[in-house]
Amino acid sequence: MHKISLPLRLQLSLVIVIGAALLKHHAWYNLGAYGAIALLWVWLLRVKIPQLGKLIGTELLFLSLLALPLGWERASFLLVRSLICLIAMNSFLLSLPPHSFGIALKSLPLPLPLKENLLLAGQYLEILQSEVTRMQRSAQLRGLNGSAGWLRYASAAMIGALYLRSLDRAERVYTAMVARGYNGQLPIDSTLRPKERFALLAACAIAACLTISSYQFS
Repeated sequence: MHKISLPLRLQLSLVIVIGAALLKHHAWYNLGAYGAIALLWVWLLRVKIPQLGKLIGTELLFLSLLALPLGWERASFLLVRSLICLIAMNSFLLSLPPHSFGIALKSLPLPLPLKENLLLAGQYLEILQSEVTRMQRSAQLRGLNGSAGWLRYASAAMIGALYLRSLDRAERVYTAMVARGYNGQLPIDSTLRPKERFALLAACAIAACLTISSYQFS
């Protein structure tokens, strides 16, 4: 994990997410290849599986509410594709040292307002993960142990409570950032080394081949 720089981790994660998101619908073989790549990414970053599973499980509850009305056949592909994208991006976020997301974000060739929104989104995911952990601990104190108990506890009402609590904390965190001088600027520089640029180009080529082939052979 420590051998992969923060900018390279972010850009490789984005390659996986963008490539999978652009796949043609029902290209299951190509999606399976992206799934294998996402699992390899988890292993390379040495992410803690229980922590990753808690975060992804909560996010999929939100996504399922949006995808299931589309019909089972279409929703199944969308949910699996979303799962792969979440695995890649959450693995990156969970492998970050504290308060280092801005360092990785600085390397992206994006407009400053978009970088600021991405930075705040990353901070929100950290807050969401913290709130999920607190809710699971509360469920265990109420005797709801195991996956079945947790699913009963995470009803629609609790999902709404999770959203409100995490949003309230996110607003307090942003206010604290502004009070400490944050103005949307990232006063750091972060560039890729030549070997890292080559690795990124190779990853882009692999992703392009997988995505384009989904339209030609599926």
